[in-house]
Amino acid sequence: MAAPLSLPPTPEPQRGERLKGKVVVVTGGAQGIGEAIVACFQAQQAKVVIGDIQGEKAEGVAAGWRERGGEVRALKADVTKPAELEALIALAMEHYGQVDVLVNCAGVNVFRDPLEMTEEDWRRCFAIDLDGVWFGCKAVLPHMVQRGIGNIINIASVHSTNIIPGCFPYPVAKHGLLGLTRALGIEYAPKGIRVNAIAPGYIETQLNVDYWNDFSDPHAERQRALDMHPPRRIGQPIEVAMTALFLATDEAPFINASCITIDGGRSVLYHD
Repeated sequence: MAAPLSLPPTPEPQRGERLKGKVVVVTGGAQGIGEAIVACFQAQQAKVVIGDIQGEKAEGVAAGWRERGGEVRALKADVTKPAELEALIALAMEHYGQVDVLVNCAGVNVFRDPLEMTEEDWRRCFAIDLDGVWFGCKAVLPHMVQRGIGNIINIASVHSTNIIPGCFPYPVAKHGLLGLTRALGIEYAPKGIRVNAIAPGYIETQLNVDYWNDFSDPHAERQRALDMHPPRRIGQPIEVAMTALFLATDEAPFINASCITIDGGRSVLYHD
């Protein structure tokens, strides 16, 4: 078996003041895209509160940024449990008095054969990828409505609009997430709240590195993934984070109930 792959070094996020004075809650912020969003947002002077089922790992991320001068807190939170998301929002309110932005990033891949899938598989997929996002929105919306301003960003997937064989029921939940985003965006627009989604494609996260390492030649499998994309590369977590940053700032005031796809153009291809 060929030598295993490892993640490339994480680039240093660009520093600035685009989120100065804003309070951001990020679920699933302990690793992958969520961790990149935390890094990007705190570099732009946001006060960030991380919620993640991996409590110790989330606290480690938060502590690392605090040591470098960032304002980052963490709390163990299972997104399938509404009370824990309410506690996460309460933590932000207790320390900062407001929540300007909620990023729902926690998620899980569940890929099964439809007729062999168990009831547990189905429930787990929807509990995390759809219910968990709704629970986060439901916890924060009363505070945003009271202030008359707010911003929710849901991390969806290209599976929200496209079907890839062998990935059931993940795209079903992600299609639902896109519907949730649009419905809430329209429902709460008159109250000053924007709700949008980001649909990443193939992103070089630890989950994908672990997937490639399951093959006898991980490097060849990674190269196959790169070659199927028009730019002959795949995305990096920081590229998703930068898009989330744009939506989180005051630079996108008229973007609502929308979804931004980040896949290098792959989903536009009819065939290779």
